[in-house]
Amino acid sequence: MPRDFVPALLALAIALGLGGVLLALSWAAGLKTGGRIKLSTYESGMPLLDRSRKRLSIAFFLIAIDFVVFDVEAAFLYPWATVARTGGWTVFWAVMLFTALIVAGYGYVWKKGGLEIATRHPQSRVRPEP
Repeated sequence: MPRDFVPALLALAIALGLGGVLLALSWAAGLKTGGRIKLSTYESGMPLLDRSRKRLSIAFFLIAIDFVVFDVEAAFLYPWATVARTGGWTVFWAVMLFTALIVAGYGYVWKKGGLEIATRHPQSRVRPEP
């Protein structure tokens, strides 16, 4: 029985070793700093025009979480599609229940206004910093 785990443990050891080597190389490459200009923040090759520490609306993060749930759903549906014919009706109805629960969750989020980016209340808007 322990011999069955040798390939998995070997793969885990190789992955951890490779991760450690890449982390050490990244750290060593970061030791050489090019001064103030190299350490400055830029985006798309242009210097930033604003401060980098400004407040963002929580709505953007909530919508991002909704799309992550959608991606996870898609990740579960791909393996099901490969075994749909061999799984039979039991697997089919299990996936339909899973999809119905996800759709019901999205319906609830939509009904509560979780997919709306625009704020409803003017006082809840983030004020620009001076």
